[in-house]
Amino acid sequence: MSIRVLLVDDHATIREGLCYLLNAQDNIKVVGTAANGREAIHKVEQCCPEVVVMDIAMPQLNGIDATGYLKAQYPQLKVIILSMHASSEQIYRALQAGAMGYLLKESAGLEVAEAVRAVYAGQRYLSADVSDKLIDEYIAQRSLDSARNPLTQLSFREREVLQLVVEGYSSSDIAHTLNLSTRSIETYRHRLMQKLDIHNLPDLVKFAINHGLTPLEPYPPSPLTCQESN
Repeated sequence: MSIRVLLVDDHATIREGLCYLLNAQDNIKVVGTAANGREAIHKVEQCCPEVVVMDIAMPQLNGIDATGYLKAQYPQLKVIILSMHASSEQIYRALQAGAMGYLLKESAGLEVAEAVRAVYAGQRYLSADVSDKLIDEYIAQRSLDSARNPLTQLSFREREVLQLVVEGYSSSDIAHTLNLSTRSIETYRHRLMQKLDIHNLPDLVKFAINHGLTPLEPYPPSPLTCQESN
């Protein structure tokens, strides 16, 4: 049984090329075309496609708003955005509107058929350039978030001591494990609590759990493994 596809693009040559390409596939059938988002809404009602391949920049109603409307009316409908542009804002808006795929026209080709099969099966499909942009954006945002994360104020040794403290190990046990003096451990503990502006153990435990340093469920401390000195 073929996957029923609706093509939506305001350029006739692109619609014709995609129609030829997709109809040449064994399990894909183009059941209709539209030149703008408003026409696409009517064609979905008439043709009952399973997948819509949609441009963004179109007259009367753009592809992102058309996608949002169609997903609200037909939640099971799968939409792939096929665009000339891949700005972060457009990608995020398209995905937020409910699109399951995002491809660039310049590098689409047979990738459109792959995307149709993928989203029909319930999988997201992003072209390589789109994925790279999202990953770069994510890394940049995470870098900003990390700079604001209180843990970045702590050194590796301080984070090490913090985890062991909240897991219930005594200063002497930690000192023995890290090949440091008990006084050094107490200094690390005092310093990290000052940096975090935390003044008691329960709040320190809560902080460690919230930041993923230690499991949520408490457990009895197991014997520590001594760390070899350098």
